[in-house]
Amino acid sequence: MPAFEYSALNARGKTEKGVLEGDSLRQISHKLKEKSLVPLEIVEISRQQTKNTNTAVPFLKRGISTSQLAILTRQLATMIRSGSPVEGALTAVIQQTNKPRVKNVLMAIRARVREGYSLASALDEFPHIFPNLYRATVASGEQSGKLDLILGRMADHVEHSQALHSKIMLAMVYPLVLTFVAILVTVVLLTYVVPNVVQVFDDIDQTLPGITLFLIAISDFLRHFGLYIAVLFAVSVFIFNILLRTDSFKFAWHSFMLSIPGVAHLVKGMNTAIFARTFSILAGSGVNALQAMRISAGVMSNERMKKAVLDASDRVREGAEISSSLEKSNCFPPMTIYLIASGESSGNLVEMLEHAADSQEKEFETIISVIMGLFEPLLIVVMGAVVLFIVIAILLPIFQLNQLVGA
Repeated sequence: MPAFEYSALNARGKTEKGVLEGDSLRQISHKLKEKSLVPLEIVEISRQQTKNTNTAVPFLKRGISTSQLAILTRQLATMIRSGSPVEGALTAVIQQTNKPRVKNVLMAIRARVREGYSLASALDEFPHIFPNLYRATVASGEQSGKLDLILGRMADHVEHSQALHSKIMLAMVYPLVLTFVAILVTVVLLTYVVPNVVQVFDDIDQTLPGITLFLIAISDFLRHFGLYIAVLFAVSVFIFNILLRTDSFKFAWHSFMLSIPGVAHLVKGMNTAIFARTFSILAGSGVNALQAMRISAGVMSNERMKKAVLDASDRVREGAEISSSLEKSNCFPPMTIYLIASGESSGNLVEMLEHAADSQEKEFETIISVIMGLFEPLLIVVMGAVVLFIVIAILLPIFQLNQLVGA
């Protein structure tokens, strides 16, 4: 039974969009009228439409959140493990979810499965929702007959990735808020408070100390050129983001990041963890090493390291070992190379890749925690020094004036 995407008007005159299953356009139109909806457009979600990004149904082109993906994957794994067929598992998850977008996507997938397509083939029509890693592992699970185990492992991976991302973002929230407040307070002091105080000194024609004159110069500069600086910064960020969309500039920038001390260690650690984790999932799911390496490269965020993995996969195809091929790139930590080599020699590559991913993730979390832990007190000290400088620069002329009055 095919699925149809519809757009219709409800009783309040608002447009509603969704997906319904039916045998024909007439049946879908009848179902809509039973729901007191006036059909505006009904389009069958054909295989060609869902793959064409220009004509695909609009609301199915948008992705779903990581948490929603983790939940539906866990539910599918549970249903299939209990003995339900794929179509029945999808039906159960559709009935369980209360997210319209997730429900619409699952209904479109179920329609494909009912037409005889495999689950992996149905997922292939939604690459913006189900990444290559997800689809490859599902395909491997269907081929091996262990789809429930593969989906369970994929759910673990998605949940783990979400937890790690949330932990890092949570650690960065307070420092970012603190930085914003510090900048805001400094700007307000220099552009509003200082000029008003200086006006008092100008009225009495007092000779000001050097530190106060320096503060006035900074204040005048910000008041006259602050807006231009802000606009220039915004334009620079905009241009930089546009340049990052070009392959050559993006590769050059990512290569430059790998040459910066400290930053390179973080970037390498993060991408190594992503690579090792993805590779372990794919290899453990039965995907061959070459395909697993190429899919893992696509998940990495650094273009230079991504190219290193693709080059390494070419050497592996020619008969070289994975560890030695990766080592030639000088992009991966020695410990990771050692663990992969150990896994190759012992036949426990998947286990060693998991150890490598765990090690890099823990190290990355530790470094981020240390940086954030040092950043907060350092920012407070810097902010205190700025405020102290402003207070001293304002109070010095007042003290001098009091001394003159006393004399």
